[in-house]
Amino acid sequence: MNFIVLGFLTGLSLILAIGAQNIFVIEQGLKKQHVFLVSIVCSISDFILIFLGIFLFHYFNQFFNTTIEFILNILLLVFLSHFIYKKVKDFKHEENFIIRKKNTKENAINVFLKTLGFTYLNPHVYSDTVFFLGNFSKNFLLLEKIYFGIGATISSFIFFFSIAYLSKYLSKYSKNKKIWKAINSFIITFMGFLIFYILKEMT
Repeated sequence: MNFIVLGFLTGLSLILAIGAQNIFVIEQGLKKQHVFLVSIVCSISDFILIFLGIFLFHYFNQFFNTTIEFILNILLLVFLSHFIYKKVKDFKHEENFIIRKKNTKENAINVFLKTLGFTYLNPHVYSDTVFFLGNFSKNFLLLEKIYFGIGATISSFIFFFSIAYLSKYLSKYSKNKKIWKAINSFIITFMGFLIFYILKEMT
């Protein structure tokens, strides 16, 4: 039981850091669009990556080299640039902006693919789940590793569902154009900051 608690607290401490994935989950909650789908994809993805890190840490430590990390960074840069481009377009036509945000529901497949992109194209997701948690638990006994992974997985499920549905609940306060523009401005600024941060890390 102690290792479940240790895994829970360790996983929660990592996932609480604000990142592109968390911002995307919050945005989908505010839009009330496919909230469960986004939450479950993020949670299950964390579960997969956490246990990959726990049981295959040495394997990944050997093969996840700087070349693969560089490729993932390039893919993430392209993905974030396209995402920002679509957000900027929202400011060009205010009428269209309101229609898309309030009346049109985005296709579930598109949301699913975006969620996968924000999850699996981000090298920091691997560093937190696979490498940090895998390395942290490498000297545990097998049963202790399992308990540790369960605890970390529970923290992910609680976190993603909490921020998604809390955002959905708070969406009633974000139904006017000015608030949505402020939200979009924050998202664009934050994603832009991430792009510069990634470029800095690559140099």
